[in-house]
Amino acid sequence: MNFLPKIAACLLLCLMAKPATAQDNRYLPKSTTGQIVKHANYILSYSEKHEQPEWVAYELTSTELTKRVSRTDDFRPDPAVKTGSASLADYKGKGYDRGHLFPAADGCFSKQAMTESFYMSNMSPQAPELNRGAWKNLEEQVRKWAKKEGKIYVVTGPILSGQNKKIGKNGVTVPSKYYKIVYDLTNTPKCVAFLMPNGKCAKPRSSYVVSIDKLEALTGIDFFPALPDAVENRMEAQSTMSGWTTSTTFSSSKKTTPAKRAGSVRCKAKTKKTGNRCKNMTKNPKGLCHVHD
Repeated sequence: MNFLPKIAACLLLCLMAKPATAQDNRYLPKSTTGQIVKHANYILSYSEKHEQPEWVAYELTSTELTKRVSRTDDFRPDPAVKTGSASLADYKGKGYDRGHLFPAADGCFSKQAMTESFYMSNMSPQAPELNRGAWKNLEEQVRKWAKKEGKIYVVTGPILSGQNKKIGKNGVTVPSKYYKIVYDLTNTPKCVAFLMPNGKCAKPRSSYVVSIDKLEALTGIDFFPALPDAVENRMEAQSTMSGWTTSTTFSSSKKTTPAKRAGSVRCKAKTKKTGNRCKNMTKNPKGLCHVHD
């Protein structure tokens, strides 16, 4: 019996199979900048004008929530950005966190995913009150949804229109707000979108829910254009949390210092505002946190 045809068919199926780390490109937003950067675990549209992404998109599955690696904290420029990404120096001493748009905790399943999350092309200047408070809590909620649904699709980005404040030599724009869109496409399609100010968020979580139509008006981005029109129009008009199990409020963000991790030490720098020693924890051998390094 000639087994060659069967072997060839098996090889073809293997070649066509989607790698575990490959991202589903079917639901990407449109890029208004013309510079799409594809990493193994997330895809972004980079804005050279603002030195940060206008959006970051990625799949998150329940199997990717098993922690296999720790944070690497290896912040560095992204060599895949043709025009050059922002640098560490742009954020140093400016009072803003280097806020991940693809969260480091979402990349805990592999060393590659974790280290990719620390490219500067994935960062945006977030107020500590947001990054370590309501935004962090929202990211944790998204991971709970991924665990419950099995697979979700996430798009995150800053609101950059009309913003004049910039930091650093490269002129990184400080966004006024941030958005996060979550799609569940596993069974009955549903979505939810959030819009939060770049500061403290103390209102109930539902207060920050908006429609994708509103986000499109604010950003000029066409989100999920590949969806069938009937599905896209219905979901993008929604502005409720119907179908999403969640706590009603964010936990208190009064204490904005990160939790102490094994091997961490308190930053030895002093804050410009008060002159007191910084309360951030760090594993940096120099003894400086991400704000002061």
